[in-house]
Amino acid sequence: MESKNHNRIKADLSLLSVALIWGLTFVTVKNAIADMAPYTFIAIRFALAFVFMAVFCFKKLIKTDIKTLFSGIVLGMLLFLGYAFQTIGLQYTTASNAGFITGLSVILVPLIYAFLNKTSPHFLVILGAISAGVGLGFLCLQDGYIYNTGDLIVLSCAFFFALHIVILGHYAPKIDATVLASIQIASVALFSGIASLLFESHIPVVFTGAVWVGLLTTAIPATALAFFIQSSMQRHTTPAHTAVIFSLEPVFAGVFGYLLLNEVIGVKGVWGAALVFLGMILSEINEIYQEKNSSDYPLGFFGQENSRTQGRVN
Repeated sequence: MESKNHNRIKADLSLLSVALIWGLTFVTVKNAIADMAPYTFIAIRFALAFVFMAVFCFKKLIKTDIKTLFSGIVLGMLLFLGYAFQTIGLQYTTASNAGFITGLSVILVPLIYAFLNKTSPHFLVILGAISAGVGLGFLCLQDGYIYNTGDLIVLSCAFFFALHIVILGHYAPKIDATVLASIQIASVALFSGIASLLFESHIPVVFTGAVWVGLLTTAIPATALAFFIQSSMQRHTTPAHTAVIFSLEPVFAGVFGYLLLNEVIGVKGVWGAALVFLGMILSEINEIYQEKNSSDYPLGFFGQENSRTQGRVN
């Protein structure tokens, strides 16, 4: 029992460190894209992450079949759209706002699932969505009832992250997790590289200090290494518990935004962030309820290859 508790604490601290790193990336990426074009930064970040991943699963990758490759590319496209909207949006909004708005993907997942399966979402999900929606208004609505363009762009990112999680839930139980993650990461690098050539070819690539810090915090720790930590540590805790820990990501983003960028969201922003966070927690409470009352939750949300907590490479 003592050994089990020790492993649980170790897992919680490890997963908490992942959430902390993900929160920090909103700041480091915002600084980096001030010196490097967004698509170029994403392409380099994910290319480095893929090289790191390939070192550990090269033999599996060269044996990849067409079905696995296709699944990874489709999921990679959704991830690319998520990161593209998030990174571009960061140019026009604060790291704090981007963190909390990205966190809305937690709430959007059960709503998208209910829509696709023509079912009614649980009342906690609806309550969470209302809370998050009001909070989003407080966070994003400026004087004159005008929304910040950057916030709306990041909101698109939250939708694509949520859609990615839902679709991943279909593929994850059938495919080796490491191979699937590697193909997704490679796909993001490829799509970002193409977008960079199409839309940013005239912009010179300059590796400033801020760019290096951004790459060093995102390529390995927040992408490849985070995946390995999740895969190994989740054996000692529950998926729902992991999801609650990861819901602290936007909180860390707000803290780092304040400490490193001097971002002050004000009283209205604090209320907005609190309501968004409350919405995320209500959504997770619903998932915990589902986990306890169903051993076969749809789309593998809480199966061995749980998409809610293993699908995100931040």
